[in-house]
Amino acid sequence: MIKISVVIITLNEEKNLSRCLESVKRIADEIIILDSFSTDRTIQIAQEYNTTIFQEKFLGYGAQKNLATEKASNNWVVSLDADEALSIELEKSILEVKHNPTYSIYELARLNNYCGKWIRHCGWYPDKKIRLYDRTKGSWRGEKIHESWEPTNKNEKVGKLKGDLLHYSYYTISDHIRQIEKFTEMSALESVSQGKTCSILKIWIVPIWIFLLNYFLRLGFLDGEKGYLVCKFSAHAAFIKYSKIRQYALFKIQGKLIQ
Repeated sequence: MIKISVVIITLNEEKNLSRCLESVKRIADEIIILDSFSTDRTIQIAQEYNTTIFQEKFLGYGAQKNLATEKASNNWVVSLDADEALSIELEKSILEVKHNPTYSIYELARLNNYCGKWIRHCGWYPDKKIRLYDRTKGSWRGEKIHESWEPTNKNEKVGKLKGDLLHYSYYTISDHIRQIEKFTEMSALESVSQGKTCSILKIWIVPIWIFLLNYFLRLGFLDGEKGYLVCKFSAHAAFIKYSKIRQYALFKIQGKLIQ
Protein backbone atom coordinates (compact mmCIF):
# COMPACT_ATOMS: atom_id res chain seq x y z
CA MET A 1 0.00 0.00 0.00
CA ILE A 2 1.32 3.44 -0.94
CA LYS A 3 1.54 6.36 1.50
CA ILE A 4 -0.01 9.68 0.55
CA SER A 5 0.95 13.18 1.60
CA VAL A 6 -1.83 15.77 1.38
CA VAL A 7 -0.39 19.23 0.67
CA ILE A 8 -2.42 22.42 1.08
CA ILE A 9 -1.42 26.04 0.46
CA THR A 10 -3.13 28.64 2.63
CA LEU A 11 -3.58 32.35 3.21
CA ASN A 12 -6.29 33.49 5.62
CA GLU A 13 -8.43 30.39 5.13
CA GLU A 14 -10.18 30.13 8.52
CA LYS A 15 -13.54 29.92 6.74
CA ASN A 16 -12.56 26.86 4.70
CA LEU A 17 -9.67 24.96 6.26
CA SER A 18 -11.53 22.75 8.78
CA ARG A 19 -13.82 21.38 6.07
CA CYS A 20 -10.83 20.60 3.85
CA LEU A 21 -8.87 18.88 6.63
CA GLU A 22 -11.85 16.84 7.79
CA SER A 23 -12.31 15.50 4.26
CA VAL A 24 -8.73 14.22 3.89
CA LYS A 25 -7.94 12.80 7.33
CA ARG A 26 -8.89 9.24 6.32
CA ILE A 27 -6.72 9.16 3.19
CA ALA A 28 -3.69 11.13 4.42
CA ASP A 29 -0.57 9.59 5.93
CA GLU A 30 0.62 13.15 6.53
CA ILE A 31 -0.79 16.62 5.93
CA ILE A 32 1.50 19.46 4.90
CA ILE A 33 0.31 23.07 5.25
CA LEU A 34 2.31 25.74 3.43
CA ASP A 35 0.98 29.04 4.71
CA SER A 36 1.71 32.53 3.40
CA PHE A 37 1.72 34.22 6.83
CA SER A 38 -2.00 34.21 7.52
CA THR A 39 -3.30 36.84 9.92
CA ASP A 40 -6.55 35.05 10.83
CA ARG A 41 -7.08 31.70 12.63
CA THR A 42 -5.67 29.55 9.81
CA ILE A 43 -2.62 28.40 11.78
CA GLN A 44 -4.62 27.68 14.94
CA ILE A 45 -7.06 25.55 12.96
CA ALA A 46 -4.22 23.67 11.25
CA GLN A 47 -2.68 22.94 14.66
CA GLU A 48 -5.90 21.27 15.79
CA TYR A 49 -5.25 18.56 13.19
CA ASN A 50 -2.22 16.36 12.75
CA THR A 51 -0.51 18.69 10.28
CA THR A 52 3.04 19.85 9.63
CA ILE A 53 3.07 23.60 9.09
CA PHE A 54 5.54 25.68 7.08
CA GLN A 55 5.37 29.36 6.23
CA GLU A 56 6.67 31.01 3.08
CA LYS A 57 5.98 34.27 1.30
CA PHE A 58 3.59 33.69 -1.62
CA LEU A 59 5.62 32.93 -4.76
CA GLY A 60 2.77 32.50 -7.24
CA TYR A 61 0.39 29.55 -7.40
CA GLY A 62 2.57 27.20 -9.44
CA ALA A 63 5.77 27.88 -7.48
CA GLN A 64 3.93 27.70 -4.14
CA LYS A 65 2.43 24.31 -4.95
CA ASN A 66 5.78 22.96 -6.12
CA LEU A 67 7.35 24.09 -2.85
CA ALA A 68 4.55 22.49 -0.84
CA THR A 69 4.99 19.25 -2.79
CA GLU A 70 8.75 19.27 -2.13
CA LYS A 71 8.11 19.39 1.62
CA ALA A 72 6.13 16.13 1.56
CA SER A 73 7.74 12.98 2.96
CA ASN A 74 6.05 10.71 0.41
CA ASN A 75 6.27 10.65 -3.36
CA TRP A 76 2.51 10.21 -3.70
CA VAL A 77 0.75 13.52 -3.20
CA VAL A 78 -2.79 14.86 -3.12
CA SER A 79 -2.63 18.62 -3.72
CA LEU A 80 -5.58 20.73 -2.59
CA ASP A 81 -6.55 24.34 -2.07
CA ALA A 82 -8.06 25.16 1.31
CA ASP A 83 -11.45 25.95 -0.25
CA GLU A 84 -11.69 22.42 -1.66
CA ALA A 85 -12.84 19.17 -0.05
CA LEU A 86 -13.14 15.53 -1.08
CA SER A 87 -16.59 14.13 -1.70
CA ILE A 88 -17.31 10.75 -0.08
CA GLU A 89 -17.08 9.02 -3.47
CA LEU A 90 -13.75 10.70 -4.25
CA GLU A 91 -12.40 9.70 -0.85
CA LYS A 92 -13.28 6.06 -1.61
CA SER A 93 -11.60 6.29 -5.01
CA ILE A 94 -8.37 7.58 -3.46
CA LEU A 95 -8.43 4.83 -0.82
CA GLU A 96 -8.70 2.28 -3.65
CA VAL A 97 -5.66 3.84 -5.33
CA LYS A 98 -3.74 3.63 -2.05
CA HIS A 99 -4.25 -0.12 -2.01
CA ASN A 100 -3.71 -0.74 -5.72
CA PRO A 101 -2.35 2.11 -7.89
CA THR A 102 -2.52 1.32 -11.59
CA TYR A 103 -1.33 4.73 -12.82
CA SER A 104 1.19 7.29 -11.58
CA ILE A 105 -1.13 10.24 -12.19
CA TYR A 106 -4.85 10.65 -11.56
CA GLU A 107 -7.34 13.21 -12.81
CA LEU A 108 -10.59 14.12 -11.11
CA ALA A 109 -13.65 16.30 -11.70
CA ARG A 110 -14.03 19.49 -9.69
CA LEU A 111 -17.57 20.63 -8.86
CA ASN A 112 -17.83 24.33 -8.08
CA ASN A 113 -20.20 25.88 -5.56
CA TYR A 114 -21.23 29.42 -6.44
CA CYS A 115 -23.04 31.44 -3.78
CA GLY A 116 -24.61 28.27 -2.38
CA LYS A 117 -25.44 26.50 -5.66
CA TRP A 118 -23.52 23.67 -7.32
CA ILE A 119 -22.79 24.68 -10.91
CA ARG A 120 -23.00 21.77 -13.36
CA HIS A 121 -22.86 23.71 -16.63
CA CYS A 122 -21.45 27.10 -17.76
CA GLY A 123 -18.15 25.43 -18.71
CA TRP A 124 -17.50 24.96 -14.98
CA TYR A 125 -18.06 21.22 -14.84
CA PRO A 126 -16.45 18.71 -14.89
CA ASP A 127 -13.48 21.15 -14.56
CA LYS A 128 -10.93 18.33 -14.79
CA LYS A 129 -7.81 18.62 -12.64
CA ILE A 130 -4.79 16.44 -11.87
CA ARG A 131 -4.54 16.38 -8.07
CA LEU A 132 -3.24 12.90 -7.18
CA TYR A 133 0.19 12.09 -8.53
CA ASP A 134 3.60 10.57 -8.01
CA ARG A 135 5.64 13.76 -7.67
CA THR A 136 8.63 12.23 -9.44
CA LYS A 137 6.58 12.14 -12.65
CA GLY A 138 6.03 15.88 -13.16
CA SER A 139 5.56 19.29 -11.57
CA TRP A 140 3.30 22.32 -11.31
CA ARG A 141 3.61 24.75 -14.21
CA GLY A 142 2.44 28.33 -14.51
CA GLU A 143 3.75 31.58 -13.12
CA LYS A 144 1.49 33.75 -10.97
CA ILE A 145 -1.86 32.18 -11.96
CA HIS A 146 -3.40 29.46 -14.15
CA GLU A 147 -1.25 26.77 -12.59
CA SER A 148 -1.60 23.13 -13.61
CA TRP A 149 0.24 19.93 -12.78
CA GLU A 150 1.89 18.51 -15.89
CA PRO A 151 3.71 15.19 -16.37
CA THR A 152 7.31 15.28 -17.55
CA ASN A 153 6.48 12.57 -20.08
CA LYS A 154 3.64 13.92 -22.22
CA ASN A 155 2.70 10.33 -23.14
CA GLU A 156 2.20 9.32 -19.51
CA LYS A 157 -1.20 7.68 -19.07
CA VAL A 158 -3.56 9.42 -16.66
CA GLY A 159 -6.11 7.55 -14.56
CA LYS A 160 -9.61 8.85 -13.80
CA LEU A 161 -10.95 9.05 -10.27
CA LYS A 162 -14.64 8.66 -9.49
CA GLY A 163 -16.27 11.31 -7.37
CA ASP A 164 -16.03 15.10 -7.26
CA LEU A 165 -13.62 17.50 -5.69
CA LEU A 166 -15.94 20.00 -4.04
CA HIS A 167 -14.80 23.58 -4.60
CA TYR A 168 -16.42 26.32 -2.54
CA SER A 169 -15.42 29.04 -4.96
CA TYR A 170 -17.44 32.10 -3.97
CA TYR A 171 -19.74 32.72 -1.02
CA THR A 172 -20.98 36.10 -2.27
CA ILE A 173 -21.04 38.13 -5.46
CA SER A 174 -18.66 40.57 -3.77
CA ASP A 175 -16.17 37.71 -3.34
CA HIS A 176 -16.38 37.06 -7.07
CA ILE A 177 -15.87 40.71 -7.99
CA ARG A 178 -12.81 40.98 -5.74
CA GLN A 179 -11.36 37.82 -7.28
CA ILE A 180 -11.94 39.12 -10.79
CA GLU A 181 -10.00 42.26 -9.93
CA LYS A 182 -7.15 40.25 -8.38
CA PHE A 183 -6.84 37.64 -11.14
CA THR A 184 -7.26 40.02 -14.08
CA GLU A 185 -4.52 42.21 -12.63
CA MET A 186 -2.14 39.28 -12.23
CA SER A 187 -2.98 37.88 -15.66
CA ALA A 188 -2.66 41.22 -17.44
CA LEU A 189 0.71 42.02 -15.87
CA GLU A 190 2.01 38.54 -16.72
CA SER A 191 0.81 38.87 -20.34
CA VAL A 192 2.43 42.28 -20.80
CA SER A 193 5.69 41.02 -19.27
CA GLN A 194 5.68 38.41 -22.05
CA GLY A 195 5.31 41.12 -24.70
CA LYS A 196 1.61 40.67 -25.38
CA THR A 197 -0.93 43.38 -26.19
CA CYS A 198 -4.60 43.41 -27.19
CA SER A 199 -6.71 44.95 -29.93
CA ILE A 200 -9.89 46.94 -29.41
CA LEU A 201 -11.70 44.32 -31.52
CA LYS A 202 -10.67 41.55 -29.13
CA ILE A 203 -11.81 43.57 -26.11
CA TRP A 204 -15.23 43.91 -27.73
CA ILE A 205 -15.76 40.48 -29.32
CA VAL A 206 -14.27 37.99 -26.84
CA PRO A 207 -16.55 38.83 -23.86
CA ILE A 208 -19.65 38.51 -26.07
CA TRP A 209 -18.45 35.15 -27.39
CA ILE A 210 -17.64 33.88 -23.89
CA PHE A 211 -21.13 34.69 -22.63
CA LEU A 212 -22.86 33.08 -25.63
CA LEU A 213 -20.62 30.01 -25.39
CA ASN A 214 -21.11 29.44 -21.67
CA TYR A 215 -24.76 30.43 -21.32
CA PHE A 216 -26.19 28.81 -24.44
CA LEU A 217 -23.79 26.25 -25.95
CA ARG A 218 -22.57 25.03 -22.54
CA LEU A 219 -26.11 25.17 -21.12
CA GLY A 220 -25.44 27.71 -18.39
CA PHE A 221 -29.12 28.64 -18.41
CA LEU A 222 -29.86 25.27 -16.80
CA ASP A 223 -28.15 26.51 -13.64
CA GLY A 224 -30.75 29.23 -13.23
CA GLU A 225 -29.99 32.65 -11.80
CA LYS A 226 -26.57 31.62 -10.52
CA GLY A 227 -25.73 30.19 -13.93
CA TYR A 228 -26.53 33.53 -15.53
CA LEU A 229 -24.28 35.33 -13.03
CA VAL A 230 -21.40 32.91 -13.62
CA CYS A 231 -21.62 33.41 -17.38
CA LYS A 232 -22.03 37.17 -17.11
CA PHE A 233 -19.09 37.59 -14.75
CA SER A 234 -16.92 35.28 -16.86
CA ALA A 235 -17.55 37.56 -19.83
CA HIS A 236 -16.93 40.62 -17.67
CA ALA A 237 -13.63 39.18 -16.43
CA ALA A 238 -12.47 38.73 -20.02
CA PHE A 239 -13.40 42.34 -20.79
CA ILE A 240 -11.46 43.61 -17.76
CA LYS A 241 -8.43 41.42 -18.45
CA TYR A 242 -8.05 42.39 -22.10
CA SER A 243 -8.69 46.06 -21.33
CA LYS A 244 -5.92 45.97 -18.74
CA ILE A 245 -3.55 44.19 -21.13
CA ARG A 246 -4.09 46.92 -23.71
CA GLN A 247 -3.64 49.69 -21.14
CA TYR A 248 -0.50 48.21 -19.54
CA ALA A 249 1.05 47.43 -22.92
CA LEU A 250 0.61 51.11 -23.80
CA PHE A 251 2.16 52.11 -20.47
CA LYS A 252 5.13 49.87 -21.26
CA ILE A 253 5.64 51.53 -24.65
CA GLN A 254 5.46 54.94 -23.00
CA GLY A 255 7.97 53.92 -20.36
CA LYS A 256 5.53 54.26 -17.49
CA LEU A 257 6.00 52.16 -14.36
CA ILE A 258 3.61 49.21 -14.04
CA GLN A 259 3.09 48.04 -10.46
